[in-house]
Amino acid sequence: MQVPADEPPTGDAGGARDEPGGPQRVGWFRFFFDDDRWEWSPEVQLLHGYQPGTVSPTTELVLSHKHPDDYQAVAATLDEVRRQHQAFSTRHRIIDTAGHIHHVIVVADKLLDDDGEVIGTHGFYVDVSPTEDHQQQRLSQAIAEIAENRAAIEQAKGMLMVIYGIDADAAFDLLRWRSQEANVKLRLLAEQVVTDFVHLTQGEKAPPRSAYDNLLLTADRRIGSSPEPQRY
Repeated sequence: MQVPADEPPTGDAGGARDEPGGPQRVGWFRFFFDDDRWEWSPEVQLLHGYQPGTVSPTTELVLSHKHPDDYQAVAATLDEVRRQHQAFSTRHRIIDTAGHIHHVIVVADKLLDDDGEVIGTHGFYVDVSPTEDHQQQRLSQAIAEIAENRAAIEQAKGMLMVIYGIDADAAFDLLRWRSQEANVKLRLLAEQVVTDFVHLTQGEKAPPRSAYDNLLLTADRRIGSSPEPQRY
């Protein structure tokens, strides 16, 4: 995928810059359809309880870490992604090798080869366990405050930090990833994310976090157009 000319190239570091020994909050993954091959960043390996470089993930291993109550839904999503070659976002629980439960959001887009053919999917895991009990109304209030006082990129970063409980570097990683995958300028994407998120919080009911996941994943499609109303 071509990188916008005014943006830095993407490295393989997708994780939050937490203190040593702290939670690994964000990490990237790739899933190749033909050979059923997965790649996990060090942060995602640690999230599942593995030391980096000690595991070669397979679909069987990926599914083995899903919470029993979420297993069928995640397996069905993977089957659908393989058949339809589509982007997706999901929210579920995983169980690491020590038996600890993590609430995660997975946001993913199509992975293309040099000819533009879909060969897999790739994206980010976001561990939202520490913020699981936050009230959605508090998210809405925080987003409204951020939107009043910052420039577009900083606004978008601040909103992602509040919604996903991640630091500024990890929030920027998410924005940059979407910018490069969609081949749009980072500033334009950030402006659309801000517009979408603010619009979403203006409804009568507080939206579920999955609604923010979907808007982040599809923001590039609405650049230059008015956001569509969403009801929950």
